[in-house]
Amino acid sequence: MKNNTKNLVYGSMLVALSVVGAFINIPGTTIAFDSMPGYFAALFLNPLMGAVVAGMGHMVTALFRGFPFTVPLHIIIAFEMVLCAYIFGILYKKVNKIIALISAIILNGPVSLVITVLFSFIIGLQNGGWALFTALVIPLTIVSAINIVLAYIVYEIIQKRRKQ
Repeated sequence: MKNNTKNLVYGSMLVALSVVGAFINIPGTTIAFDSMPGYFAALFLNPLMGAVVAGMGHMVTALFRGFPFTVPLHIIIAFEMVLCAYIFGILYKKVNKIIALISAIILNGPVSLVITVLFSFIIGLQNGGWALFTALVIPLTIVSAINIVLAYIVYEIIQKRRKQ
C-alpha cells in the first residue's frame, strides 16, 4: 500500500474515531473528546493530516449539537482546531514534546476561546461574548488537555511497540 493511500485510510479511521469522541461531551456544549484523534494523527501521520482530522472532528461535533454558536462561528472554531493540531505536530517533531503539549493546551483552550469570542462579536452572536469565555474557559482547557495528553500517550505507546 502506498504511503498516500495508507495515510488516507488511517486518516479516515481517525475521523471515524472523532465521530465517536463527539458523543462524549460536556452536556450543553460542543466541548467533546473529538479532537484526540486529530492530535494523534498530527503525531502518527503528519501535522497536515492531524489538522484535517481535528477540523472535521469539530464540525461533526457541532453538527450533532445543531451548530449552537451558528455555522459561521463553528467554521472558525474548526479552523482554530486545524491550526492547533498542525502547530502541535510541528512543535512535537521539530522543537520539543513538552513545549508542544503546553502550547497545544494553551492554544486549544484559552487562546482559541478568545478568538471565538472576538468573532462572536463580529458576527453579532447574541449568546457570545465574554460570558461565553468565562463559562467555557476552564472546561475547554481541561478537556483540551485530556485530548492532547491522551493523543501523546497513545502515540508514545505505539512508537515503543514499533521499536520492539
